[in-house]
Amino acid sequence: MIFSPLIDKIVGWLRAGYPDGVPEQDYIPLVAVLSRRLSSEEVTAVADRLAGDGRLPIGNVDIAVLITTITNELPREEDVRRVRSRLALAGWPLADPHF
Repeated sequence: MIFSPLIDKIVGWLRAGYPDGVPEQDYIPLVAVLSRRLSSEEVTAVADRLAGDGRLPIGNVDIAVLITTITNELPREEDVRRVRSRLALAGWPLADPHF
């Protein structure tokens, strides 16, 4: 699969923010943070890329379930803050409305 430069950039931030992979407790808040800035197709592309790299140790079906879960179950604000903080340390442009 060919990924866009935007997806490559986001995956780079995530790799920097989670050098050892994304822990299970951060799956839902991470998808929630990403879905505030990206389309569902872009979120799926990022998740597919991370899963393919072994940094998100779940498969495509699990990814789809997580994305669906986000629409039905919002993560706790403290979880979102934790994920945003971790991504900010890796250079995630939280103030940029396009990301």
